[in-house]
Amino acid sequence: MLRGAGQRGSVLLLFPVAVLAVLVLAAVAVDSAVAFLGQREVAAAVAAAANDSATEAMSEDAFYARGTVELDEGEVARVAEARVRTSLDPARHRGLAVRAWVVRPSGGCEWSLRVEASARVDYVFAGVVPGAARDVEVAAGATSTPQSDASPC
Repeated sequence: MLRGAGQRGSVLLLFPVAVLAVLVLAAVAVDSAVAFLGQREVAAAVAAAANDSATEAMSEDAFYARGTVELDEGEVARVAEARVRTSLDPARHRGLAVRAWVVRPSGGCEWSLRVEASARVDYVFAGVVPGAARDVEVAAGATSTPQSDASPC
């Protein structure tokens, strides 16, 4: 293979650029995976909290007195907050905010509840890039409905 004059060693100049490009792509992939994992952890915690709240926050008075399934709004909020906070690591999920509320029945349907949470998750590598975001906000929500055999919905 013929080489022109001045072509010797040009690959040596390209190799560090290629290595740097691969490292940047790897850093982006890791940071994306960290953000996705943080979001999935919040989603799993919220889904579990919604199911636990639907079970534990049923009003025993309404059930035994009238045979109806009703949810205690204060208990829904307390159970949901406690379950989400115990499911997530506060060192990884900063500024965790949890909201839970009851959706009253309409048209003969059952009660349901909604739990939403958001938190901030730190990136691993983005902090070394000037002007880049150092963290990302992740959020998730879940709805749960306790069902009875007589439900028309």
